[in-house]
Amino acid sequence: MITIYLKQYNKIVRNPDLKIFEELGYDDILWIDLFRATIKEQKEVESFMEINLQSRQQVEEIETSSKYSETENAIFTNADFFVHSPEGISVEPVSFVISEGVLITVRQSEFRTFTEAEKRLQINSRAYSTGYHLLVSILEIRIDADADAVEAVSKQIAALSKDIGRRDRVSQDEIKHINNLQETTMMMREVIFDRQRLLSGILKSERFPNDIYPRLQLMIRDVNSIVSHADFSFERLDFLRETALGLINLELNNTTKIFTMASVFFMPATLVASIYGMNFHFMPELDWRFGYPSAILLMILVSFFCYRFFKHKKWL
Repeated sequence: MITIYLKQYNKIVRNPDLKIFEELGYDDILWIDLFRATIKEQKEVESFMEINLQSRQQVEEIETSSKYSETENAIFTNADFFVHSPEGISVEPVSFVISEGVLITVRQSEFRTFTEAEKRLQINSRAYSTGYHLLVSILEIRIDADADAVEAVSKQIAALSKDIGRRDRVSQDEIKHINNLQETTMMMREVIFDRQRLLSGILKSERFPNDIYPRLQLMIRDVNSIVSHADFSFERLDFLRETALGLINLELNNTTKIFTMASVFFMPATLVASIYGMNFHFMPELDWRFGYPSAILLMILVSFFCYRFFKHKKWL
């Protein structure tokens, strides 16, 4: 699907019709959004803008040059966005191209960032005179969303920490929850580092309007603070994981102690029973009338003195 945002009558107008390219020029268009676009739609845009859009493989590359690059007539930037689903959080790349002041976005997933950017266009269209301004605005919205995502994970970590702290044992589900939060936090850190590289590339460029660079400086500081927050969350998860493993070890040690004490507790009584369970021909107690009750009494007394001894040593 393709959506074209036109500059008309001091406002931004949406138009999904490809035939509009035959009637308008670059100055009439602010933004071309390609959402799950067909090959035909991509070819129409390439023909009109006289550029070659990047393939998905190029967009997903991790080299610095793939995150931000400039050619004679276009600027190519690629950024990773979070995608929330019932299975968890995944990452989807989005390609941004600026040519002749027109912003072109190529994406395969729906993002609230683009919905919010469209709302801002309708509210204050004069603030978006070029595609450069729109790109920076989209990145600002995305950075705010990244901060919200990191804060949401931080709240989950705090709640899990309190829950574990109130109890003396850790369940298997809680261990899995910690692992999932660690994976999510690592993914967030990678995306935020990607955002840092993108902003650094834009700051080095001389093609952007001068009024944009102060906003980029603020965005860099925001991203740095988000990185610090994500690092703190990751360290807290490490501490929480160590705490959980420590509780598991304590529980295992207590269980081992119980079995060990039980075996030692009954060892003297077992020794008495073993002695009188021997099958030697000459055993004086065999013909003794009170031999059996005496052996039972002896086992009880030995067990009682073992119990008193363990209590005195505070082993029980």
